[in-house]
Amino acid sequence: MTTPHPRLTLTEEVAEALLDGRPVVALESTIISHGMPYPQNVEMATEVEEIIRAEGAVPATIAVLHGRPRAGLDRADLELLATSSEVGKVSVRDLAHVIARGGHGATTVASTMRLAALAGIRVFVTGGIGGVHRGAERSFDISADLTELATTPVAVISAGVKSILDIGLTLEKLETLGVPVLTYGTDDFPAFYSRVSGFRSPLRVDSPEEIAATMRAQWELGMTAGLSIANPVPEAEEIPAERIDGIIERALAELAEAGIGGKDATPYLLGRIVELTEGESLRTNIALVKNNARLGARIAIHYAAGTKGGS
Repeated sequence: MTTPHPRLTLTEEVAEALLDGRPVVALESTIISHGMPYPQNVEMATEVEEIIRAEGAVPATIAVLHGRPRAGLDRADLELLATSSEVGKVSVRDLAHVIARGGHGATTVASTMRLAALAGIRVFVTGGIGGVHRGAERSFDISADLTELATTPVAVISAGVKSILDIGLTLEKLETLGVPVLTYGTDDFPAFYSRVSGFRSPLRVDSPEEIAATMRAQWELGMTAGLSIANPVPEAEEIPAERIDGIIERALAELAEAGIGGKDATPYLLGRIVELTEGESLRTNIALVKNNARLGARIAIHYAAGTKGGS
């Protein structure tokens, strides 16, 4: 078992689970503070934690509160993240600054991965990962999620690369970085809101047991990269690509016209897409996160069982 870093504060539930070698699933907090409106964000966060517990694992939502990295939050913490204007969007580059200032930070995929690894948590559930932004050949806007996946041994379960990004270039970048990209139960790589992106899956897996075995093989070989596990949104909840693509293009055009970039781009785009779809994209987002939580919990259970068994 990895001893949690002394800078981290763990809830008793999370600390005991890690000590006992029981399955723990990390969750990010940017989706709460910057990814959804209130009160749907708190409801989603609470329901996702309940799903993970119902599957037999322990949820550990990660954030920085009062300058202290935390793994495991209570209801009051979730409310603070969901409502306070003092909560910043914190990637890896921002962690030390927020901690030193005693501030509040909602963690992105990259920073959640880093803190999860420090805690000894190997499985992390999110909605969608960041990647290469459209027009990156001019802006060089590439998410730190990708470089973190290349260096931090955590398995990230998502519904694929966010549809607002350049999915093809993101897959190429992940290949260059040596990150295994596994798609669950399909030969098609999913596109967040949609089950199909137009790109084939680099690697297919068909069970949580197979994913857990791949994780163990990856890290037993001494490779430090994480794994990106793409889990398609349930068919009944998807927004077909032919419908969502035009909406995304409109939101991107409005983003460019407004001159918004950097860390503000993704929250703006996701919020605008919610408006343009009259809430349908928010419902899909919530559905895919819940779906990922179920799979993530099952992966964590099999990974913990195999690790205890010494395999």
